Amino acid sequence: MRRREFLKAGSRVAGWAVGADLLRLYPPTRLPAQLLIPMDDSQSDHLKAYGVTYRVIQTGVQAEWLLNYRGGSFLVPDGVAIRRDAGLTGARFEPVTPEEITAIRGEIGATNADSVPLEKPPKVAVYVPPNAPPWDDAVTMALQYAGIPFDKVWDFEVVGGALAGYDWLHLHHEDFTGQYSKFYLTNREKPWLAEMVQFNTDAARRLAFRNVPDLKKAVARAIREYVWNGGFLFAMCTATETIDLALAAEHVDIAAPFADGTPIDPDADSKLDWSRAIAFTGAHIEPSPLIGSFSDIDGHQVNVLPRRQPLGAFKLFNFSAKFDPVPTMLVQNHRQAIPDFYGLTTSFMRDRLKPNVTVLADEDGAPWVKYIHGNLGKGTWTFFGGHDPEDPEHGLGEAPTDLSLHPHSPGYRLILNNVLFPAAKKRELKT
Repeated sequence: MRRREFLKAGSRVAGWAVGADLLRLYPPTRLPAQLLIPMDDSQSDHLKAYGVTYRVIQTGVQAEWLLNYRGGSFLVPDGVAIRRDAGLTGARFEPVTPEEITAIRGEIGATNADSVPLEKPPKVAVYVPPNAPPWDDAVTMALQYAGIPFDKVWDFEVVGGALAGYDWLHLHHEDFTGQYSKFYLTNREKPWLAEMVQFNTDAARRLAFRNVPDLKKAVARAIREYVWNGGFLFAMCTATETIDLALAAEHVDIAAPFADGTPIDPDADSKLDWSRAIAFTGAHIEPSPLIGSFSDIDGHQVNVLPRRQPLGAFKLFNFSAKFDPVPTMLVQNHRQAIPDFYGLTTSFMRDRLKPNVTVLADEDGAPWVKYIHGNLGKGTWTFFGGHDPEDPEHGLGEAPTDLSLHPHSPGYRLILNNVLFPAAKKRELKT
């Protein structure tokens, strides 16, 4: 599915027989109740609820996303398989009668709310190196916890054109400048870094690129083309900043991996072409390979102690569901204020955003924002700063976050909003 198909009716997908259950339990002469999956504070597991809803539409049965109603609740058909799935996962549901549904629709019509049909589940890909730890990515963990299927892709698949087979792509902490996130400053002797260098060097050689930075630039261009042609891109942490740096630096070298301290081209800033970038413009490249920062896009500069900013909290914007359904979907939550969390790229300086960027969340009084969205060609992109919403200062090699301890995480809800977003039925939008 692409943006040009953004949410057309989906064909039936093989899965457990929700449709058959409906017919068996409720003959045509007796209309069944529906199930409301609440997403306010009454929900017992917010993250599992997304998986239940995904699996409903995965069978070809339509669901509804009730935007700005009880935290962005879902309305699905009633059936034994759906009840069983929700029961096994621990997600709470409420049977609602036709009369109650009429009342809900009346309330939605009279308030800043709306109903969006969910029709076709997106085919999901996560960009991850084959040697990466399976837990060191908040989106991968969220998908696994919710029970939403996904494939892993890396440079070989991206350069080979495999993204055309996916509707939704996630990037996390990949450094598209080819500098290995500057981990060599403090982890030069670590075996995992040597393995990372070897994997990437071998990939560049096998794909006939001069070096790793050139390979990553090509990958970044392929991802941009994927979005331009209608793909949905969701990126977090380092990937948000570095993919734009790689795109803007198509004709200039801004990477100095394992360098001896020699700065990069001092005129690199003037040679960048920001028209190729997705979200940012006019940034200043960090010229020294001995400083753990990529540019001045990130407001928090977590690895540069003189510049490092303390964490606060970010607030989600309140959009009109009837007039701005796309950003409304992306901010559905049971909390409006969310504790911030670090990443190699934690936030985005407001004065580095392109004019057409929609800000979804920011910190009161701060010069940076946290969560942004926009269109590119026929597709869309969403960038979310930080590494792990439930681990504010995640360190290398630390144990993975156990999402069963955070079933109500508002930060992880933002991730899963993005997964369901491409399933919504297209209509004429004002944004």
